[in-house]
Amino acid sequence: MTRDLRADARRRFADAALATDAAIEPASADASTRSYWRVRSPGTPARILMDAPHDRAELDTWLDVGARLRAAGLHAPDVLAVDREQGFVLMEDLGMRTYLPELDAHSADRLYGDALDALLRMQTQVDTNGLPAFDRGRLVAEMELLPEWFLQRHLGYVPTCEEWDVVEAAFTFLAHAALEQPRTFMHRDYHSRNLIVCDEALRGDAALPNAGVVAPGLLSPGIVDFQGAVAGPIAYDLASLLRDCYIEWSHERIDGWVEAYRLRLRHAHLVDVDAVRFRRWFDLVGLQRHVKVLGIFCRLWYRDGKAQYLGDLPLVWRYVTQVAQGYPELAAFVALLERALGERDITQARESAA
Repeated sequence: MTRDLRADARRRFADAALATDAAIEPASADASTRSYWRVRSPGTPARILMDAPHDRAELDTWLDVGARLRAAGLHAPDVLAVDREQGFVLMEDLGMRTYLPELDAHSADRLYGDALDALLRMQTQVDTNGLPAFDRGRLVAEMELLPEWFLQRHLGYVPTCEEWDVVEAAFTFLAHAALEQPRTFMHRDYHSRNLIVCDEALRGDAALPNAGVVAPGLLSPGIVDFQGAVAGPIAYDLASLLRDCYIEWSHERIDGWVEAYRLRLRHAHLVDVDAVRFRRWFDLVGLQRHVKVLGIFCRLWYRDGKAQYLGDLPLVWRYVTQVAQGYPELAAFVALLERALGERDITQARESAA
């Protein structure tokens, strides 16, 4: 379907769902093929139209996971209308106040307090029955994005046979560390661009989400981009949140947040480990994620033409190297990465690979 025909289809869907002529404007796009459109019509709150044209199964997953979150009293957007055949969803508009621009030294404890409340709710109350397991195959497949897209495509560095052994040993070590953790609901992209500051003014005359659930609903944060949810390691979303690829916090603040959350998990009977072992879980599952992200951010440029993610590579690189340097088992791996980068500017695309 051409772009103009797709736009016409979006408009017909929105008009039918709202029983009126609607104005549609771009809202946002993400790192996938989905796009988001803000729909306005007289006398009603703005809505968001998600256009997901290529993958019916992914749309069904998005609807399923959103329903699980709302059933637990979490603020995933209410769904107002769905056209599965065309790949359209009309939903509640959570607004434009994502966490990222709202976070600063003064707001962080308050905003992360809300996000950690929601995370604990996810891990204690969201049904994981039927969700995919974040198993060894998935863990390793994600990390394999690094040699393909970061080392070879971005840096032009082809590992030797001995270096491939180093990479494989590091991936095995990180996968084992992740698999020893208890499993809970795992959002998989729980960070500042997927959390939205919500308040009562958002509601307008819309029906309250979470109506009828036993647990009181959490208004803020609004939670989006949850279709990748799995049953996975308990520290993964915590690492995604606190070692966010788009904003950096001091070691002292992260230490405090991690230990406070461990105590909450222990009180909820989800973990029974000391601070040292929990910190190891947090570090290593976060490292698995950031190894993957180095590859994904490069793939988003070389395959998908989204250059903005190259500017986020330095922070992810710091996470990878600083954490890996703290674990002797990964000394050869971090040395390989540093050798591959050399004196290159990590944010600059390799023209011959574009």
